[in-house]
Amino acid sequence: MRIVFSKYHGAGNDFILIDDFSVTFPAENNNLIHELCDRRFGIGADGLILLRPSNTSDFSMLYYNADGFEGSMCGNGGRCLVAFARDRGRDGSDKEIMFEAVDGVHRARIIDETTVCLKMNNVKSITEKGHGYCLNTGSLHHVEYVDNLVDIDICGRGKALREHAMYAPDGCNVNFIKAENDGSLSIRTYERGVENETMACGTGSVAAAIVHHAQGNEKNEYTLRAPGGILKVRFQYSEENGYENIWLEGPALKVFEGEVVR
Repeated sequence: MRIVFSKYHGAGNDFILIDDFSVTFPAENNNLIHELCDRRFGIGADGLILLRPSNTSDFSMLYYNADGFEGSMCGNGGRCLVAFARDRGRDGSDKEIMFEAVDGVHRARIIDETTVCLKMNNVKSITEKGHGYCLNTGSLHHVEYVDNLVDIDICGRGKALREHAMYAPDGCNVNFIKAENDGSLSIRTYERGVENETMACGTGSVAAAIVHHAQGNEKNEYTLRAPGGILKVRFQYSEENGYENIWLEGPALKVFEGEVVR
């Protein structure tokens, strides 16, 4: 089987993108997806995304983690898919793009050649768990403040929290954050399904911004500094409705394209 693909990244969070409007890619083949995402024996990526048709939107998004299994919503992946759809001529004719994902319909805007802004689902509840906070921003996230992001054992502590009984049976993504003097947040993330640190995480950045706001910081727009680059999150908040009109903005860049035979 010949597979034509493109590789994109959003602040270092990288994905294999496949135009599957013909719906012929064997999405049920978890081993194949895992092999393609392998960084030594495959293309290498944090996940694989299929661009598929939709009856109600411009297109639909089918996302798989690097382990080969379908994942929850991926914010950076969604932004990269919008850039890919634009490059493939499948983004419709309107300035605002609509696409279906596992957690519902999302709106997106292409800001410029390298920047995509994605609207995320509303968030109503934040729960204290362990030494951090739990919330769902399309994917379940644990957010925890730390004093030192440089020396922290991300994989050790991240894996322990990801597999902790309080998040059983499915586990969660784990984010460690540090508030900087300039008002930005530094962040490192251990991702479920990748089972490793990723260079950035879109839904994790949204979770971190919301948690930080909930601790008494009154801003409604935050800059997140991940190892792979900078993301921005903005939202509206009210006690009655929680967090609404949440937008995730950042780079969405093509790395290369090619084909593999399996």
